[in-house]
Amino acid sequence: MPKSRPFLLPFGLSRRRPDLRAAIDHHAGPAAVLDRTGRVNAVNAQGGVLAAALDEGAPEAFVDAVRAALDGAGSPGRVVIGCGEQARTLDFEVLPFDENGFLLLAWNVSLERNMQAALIDSRQRFKDLVEVSADFAWEVGSDGRLVYVSPRGALGHPATDLVGRRPADLFDGAPAADPFLAHRPTENVEVRMRRADGVAACLMVTALPLPGTGNAWRGARGVCRDVTAEREKDAALARVRERERILDGVDAAIRDQIDPQAMLRVAAEKAMQALGARGARIFGRDMDDASRSVAEAGTGAVEAAISAAVGGLATPSEMHELTRQGGRLLAVGTPYRRRLNGAFCVWRDATAGDWTGDERLIAGDLAGRLGMALAQLANHERILHLSRTDSLTGLLNRRAFFEHELPRRLARTRHPRGTGALVLVDLDNFKLVNDVHGHQRGDEVLLATRDLLDTHCRPTDLVARLGGDEFVLWLDRIAPDVVAHRIGQLLADSADLAVHSGDPARPLGFSIGVAIFDPAVGEDQQSLMARADAAMYVVKRQGKGGIEVSMPPGATDRHEAGP
Repeated sequence: MPKSRPFLLPFGLSRRRPDLRAAIDHHAGPAAVLDRTGRVNAVNAQGGVLAAALDEGAPEAFVDAVRAALDGAGSPGRVVIGCGEQARTLDFEVLPFDENGFLLLAWNVSLERNMQAALIDSRQRFKDLVEVSADFAWEVGSDGRLVYVSPRGALGHPATDLVGRRPADLFDGAPAADPFLAHRPTENVEVRMRRADGVAACLMVTALPLPGTGNAWRGARGVCRDVTAEREKDAALARVRERERILDGVDAAIRDQIDPQAMLRVAAEKAMQALGARGARIFGRDMDDASRSVAEAGTGAVEAAISAAVGGLATPSEMHELTRQGGRLLAVGTPYRRRLNGAFCVWRDATAGDWTGDERLIAGDLAGRLGMALAQLANHERILHLSRTDSLTGLLNRRAFFEHELPRRLARTRHPRGTGALVLVDLDNFKLVNDVHGHQRGDEVLLATRDLLDTHCRPTDLVARLGGDEFVLWLDRIAPDVVAHRIGQLLADSADLAVHSGDPARPLGFSIGVAIFDPAVGEDQQSLMARADAAMYVVKRQGKGGIEVSMPPGATDRHEAGP
């Protein structure tokens, strides 16, 4: 304030007016006596702050308020004197004292103002923290109805629509306990509630009870956090882990099983468990037997559905769903190197419900695993076939015949008992064909021999090439006299091979040795083979082109036949 203003002149304390002195000394805050010109005539013990402020230049608002009071239009005011930590907030009022002066009374409200500002700041801070840490805050009254909801509302409902409602009205199913009616502090209680659009949401509720008079419950308040997205992520992760666990089990089953049929059977059983299925079947397109594994036989309707579903698969990982006569079937194409190499089917009762998205994912993942397994098994069977068969004729080779097939047939002949016959066939003068006509003609002769032997065998019999020009037959469960007749026909038909002879004087033909097997004798395989071999060499020594039959040890009959 400019120095020319009258009440800014230096002041002095006056002791001539003890009544004024008493008035200002008894005032609790700063006080001063002003004359009609605005000059400060006296101050109390705290009034120095007023004198100093007026001497140094008071704030314009203070000057205007004092001038207005002196002119008779004054009203209470507030002024801040000083700055920084020394600043003081004063509420003041200018009152007429007598015809000669005025009282300037002030009250230091700095503490009150600071506390009020701190309270406002604290309330804002608390509000901000609540809004950041929770989706909404709430309070219910003693009747269990909402009396407060955060201004932005909750679950898609405006706050005004929720006030007066019971939180239980929004529950999606009854919870074990209602945290909105908490009678004791509760923390992180999960409840499912419905949003405004009807979609379920998962909320985490923390609540505190509000005790009333005499410990009577007068309501509760708390905060809610929407954890739906977190729970959905947790559920999705759990489903992924479950699929990995199932696939790991199938991988272990495939890895630990040696027998291909057992491997697929275990894989089918694992698939049934994972998908809650009643039956499962695995097909391999590149394998001899299409139906490789059946966990449970299906009814006629199921079999028809399987055929329809599998028959419709045309691309890798393609998926078909069928419902037939109360049953549900799911078929998936098994992929390998971007092509379809089989199919995987599961079925269950209609009461089990539709196939879920997770179950379809599991079925697709299983189909991928099974596609690799089927490819490995197809390769295994091809290798096994090559290891068991003769590369030229496709017949069983020596190892497969003597180590695998013949022992099984001999054991089967013993139970129930029945005779059989081991027949060794040696091509006469075959070397001369290769020498004269070449090996290609020799291969043609071997293939013609294979076809001739096949025509004289039943589906239950065995035919094998032992190597070179030697073949062997096993005639299953056949009487000795029938053996002689059939082998006689074989020998007669071998005359057709003569056109391939290297020398007409030395024609192609068969030398045949037959060993009759009788399980009652208890003869082993080595002895049986030795008798057949000895019988064949008897024919060789006698000029070839004949049959020699060896009866079991102890038998007296000896059958011979010629061309």
